Amino acid sequence: MSSPDSPWHAHIYYEADERAAAMTLHDKFEEMTAQPASPILFTGSLTDRSVGPHPIPQFEIHFRARDRDAIAATIEQSGLRALIHPLTDDDLADHTSLAQWIGEPIALDTSVLDPPGVNQGVARFGKSDF
Repeated sequence: MSSPDSPWHAHIYYEADERAAAMTLHDKFEEMTAQPASPILFTGSLTDRSVGPHPIPQFEIHFRARDRDAIAATIEQSGLRALIHPLTDDDLADHTSLAQWIGEPIALDTSVLDPPGVNQGVARFGKSDF
């Protein structure tokens, strides 16, 4: 069982006609990030193109395991789809077998994920964007 302090990510996806909803959710998460004791540790920029394994526009947030349920509920309320996953040393498993989808899943480009034992996302947890 993982620690309540274990690192997690969410990738919130949007199509062009959903960008306004994505911006609203993004701004909500950024406001939360600025609050003391925020569950959101980092809110990334909206990325209006494919990046890494993500084939459509998305933005990323970082949080701890203990806040997963509350964050998932906030994303669900937005109507956007998202991939929520832990950050372990297995990037492929993080994005597949350990992941939870909110809304309709999309096919990821798993060929670009780090090999088992290496996960560059861990190093940038809470710090930076793609």
